[in-house]
Amino acid sequence: MTDVIIQAFEEAFRLIFSGDPEVFSVVGRSLYASGFGTLLACTWSIPIAIFIGLYSFRGKWIIKGIFNSLIGVPTVALGLLLYLFLSKQGAFGFLHLLYTVNGIAVGQAILVTPLIVTFVSSALSTADAQLRDLAKTLGASDLRTNLTLMRETVWSMTLAVIAAFNRGFGELGIAMIVGGNIFQQTRVLTTSIAVETNLGNFEIAMAYGIVLMTVVIAVTLTINLVERLRQEEVPWKWKRIWKSRLLD
Repeated sequence: MTDVIIQAFEEAFRLIFSGDPEVFSVVGRSLYASGFGTLLACTWSIPIAIFIGLYSFRGKWIIKGIFNSLIGVPTVALGLLLYLFLSKQGAFGFLHLLYTVNGIAVGQAILVTPLIVTFVSSALSTADAQLRDLAKTLGASDLRTNLTLMRETVWSMTLAVIAAFNRGFGELGIAMIVGGNIFQQTRVLTTSIAVETNLGNFEIAMAYGIVLMTVVIAVTLTINLVERLRQEEVPWKWKRIWKSRLLD
């Protein structure tokens, strides 16, 4: 078993560093689908999160609870639901997104929406509770206060976006069902690992797995770095910075 693993790693590194076109094609599709899906999700997730985080309204706790519960939705179940909607007989079949990389991206955008909404709205709620009174004391308007709160939570928003990309990049269900795992068209890293493992091509599967883990680890380290930079802000400066921003 040890020899098999060692040989698989050796072949994996050979495929990666030899510039195998299929490996890089799969990696490129994966990065495109996850990157485009994350950006697409941000277009509606961040405005929703801002509304939930900064404003009070009836039923707010119910909406927050729904988004919180949807963070852990099974990707296979979501992929099946999207398949029904995107098929020719489905409500959105006219978009022709089924079995396309863009279809995978749309599915991943829907998948990561609850994560972005929950993380960003929680960050805004925390900042709002701590700093809104100070803003009012300094004479800032509600609009200026909300804009400053959003600016102060930009790190948290960044963390949410990175985590969303990570979530989409490593999912399998949507990529397999919506994308169809079509060779040289919609095959991505996670579906390639599954297929090559089933075929017994462990060295190729290992190559894809190494690339996948490298990206995931790099994203995780980025999250930790951003969090460390945020935590290392000098505590005694925040009141002076807030006063200058609010009164400028």
